[in-house]
Amino acid sequence: MQPDLIRHFPTIYFTFCRGGFAIIHFAMQVYVELAVLENFCMDFTLLYCAKLTVKNTASRKRVGVAAALGACFAVAFPLFGLNGAWAAVVKIISGLMICLCAGKFGSVKGYIKFTGAFLLYSAVLAGALYGIFSLAGIEYAEGGGYILSSVPVGIPLFGALCLVGAARALKNKFTKAEKSTVTCNIFLGGNKISLPAFFDSGNKVSFRGEPVSVIPQSFAKKLIDTEGIKDEVKIHTVAGSKKIKVFTADRLEIDYGKKFSTLYGVKIGVSYAQINCAVLHPDISEE
Repeated sequence: MQPDLIRHFPTIYFTFCRGGFAIIHFAMQVYVELAVLENFCMDFTLLYCAKLTVKNTASRKRVGVAAALGACFAVAFPLFGLNGAWAAVVKIISGLMICLCAGKFGSVKGYIKFTGAFLLYSAVLAGALYGIFSLAGIEYAEGGGYILSSVPVGIPLFGALCLVGAARALKNKFTKAEKSTVTCNIFLGGNKISLPAFFDSGNKVSFRGEPVSVIPQSFAKKLIDTEGIKDEVKIHTVAGSKKIKVFTADRLEIDYGKKFSTLYGVKIGVSYAQINCAVLHPDISEE
């Protein structure tokens, strides 16, 4: 069966507000499936770059869900027939809601930083594309707050993002574990613990796509009743595989000496091994 077609330049890139493109067109016609895929790839790339920039702890799955919602909205938006102020309001609200869905926030400040990074990347990319299209003579159309080009953009960018991620994972796999000593404070409810810590590039533990840092059971008991923790994750060590319990800390403060970092909603694993410090996941490092 031939895929459905969207006519009249339907897919959207909201300049300075939203990411997303519908850029594959044939005689003023766009395949729905390609339009959705292109918008998804663009939204995911911009949202994930924003996540990395502000060190947000949201999982890739969460970013993917937000990107999918953004893609569906981008393809459907032209059907609303909105213009002028109403169109601008709807675009802005959609961008704010997508950022809210994509990130994991412990404060309004965290949300503002994430959204600001997303809008900045969107604006820079929009300006760059206008320049590239003009210089290269690539066919494109604009109007109503979106642009449509004759070549794909989101899909190649998404592919490049995946390639960088794969290269990074490969590098970490073959790189000897490196350690960087810091001091950390962990908060849960009204409880707080302080202990020395180090970032271990050999720590690959994750829970539902989120990085897990590990602390000794003796310290964990000062924060939470470890016997009541339900979530578990499997870890692999030289001694074999085993499961450790995982909980979510309200806040993690890391003292680097010359600077201070605060993360919210961090996953913490409980180690029963004889260790006297926290083993932090390298993905939450700011160095």
